[in-house]
Amino acid sequence: MTLAERLRGALARASGHVPIEGDDYDRAGGVYAPAAVLVAVTDRPEPGVLLTLRQPHLRRHAGQIAFPGGRVDSDDSDIVSAALREAQEEIGLDPALVDVVGTSDIYRVGTGFAVTPVIAVVPPDLPLAPHEAEVAAVFETPLAFLLAPGNHALRTSEWEGRERRFHEILWEDRRIWGATAGMIVNLAARIGDVIA
Repeated sequence: MTLAERLRGALARASGHVPIEGDDYDRAGGVYAPAAVLVAVTDRPEPGVLLTLRQPHLRRHAGQIAFPGGRVDSDDSDIVSAALREAQEEIGLDPALVDVVGTSDIYRVGTGFAVTPVIAVVPPDLPLAPHEAEVAAVFETPLAFLLAPGNHALRTSEWEGRERRFHEILWEDRRIWGATAGMIVNLAARIGDVIA
C-alpha cells in the first residue's frame, strides 16, 4: 500500500477525537475568514513534512515555523486550490507534483482565520525555491516525530492580560508552536497510527 493510500484511509476513518479549535480569542459574531495550509508529506521510507521558517521582519508571525499557506482568494476555486497556490508562491512547489489525499480539522486562529490543513504527498528531495520576502528557510521534519504524542507539549503564557494555552513541538533546534503545532496535534489524533 502506498503512503498516499495509507493517509487517505486514515483520514477517511472516523477519529473519535475532539479537535483542538484553536486559541480562545473571542471573535465578534464568530466570523472567520477561510484559509488553507499545505501539509506536504514526502514520499520516502521514513516520510517527512515540509515546513517553512518565516522571515523575521514580517508583520505577522515573524520568525515562526509554519506550513505554506494563507487566505483563500476570490480566484481560488476551493480550499485545495488555495493551499496549492500558496505552496507554489511560498516555496516553489509545483502543484502538478502534489497528490492531495484529504483535509484535517479546521483550526481557528486569533488573527481571524479558519485554517483548513490540506494533506498531500509529494516526491522527496524536490528542488524548492522559497519566496525570499516571506520564507527564510524550508526544511523537512520526520512525520513520525511530529505525530508522536510524547513530542507534544501543552504550554501556557500570558498575553494581553490573559492566560493562553498552546502546543509546542521541539525538533532539533526548531520550535514549532501555536497554530502549526495545534494542527499537527489534530492530525496526529487522526493519522497517528498510520506511521508505526
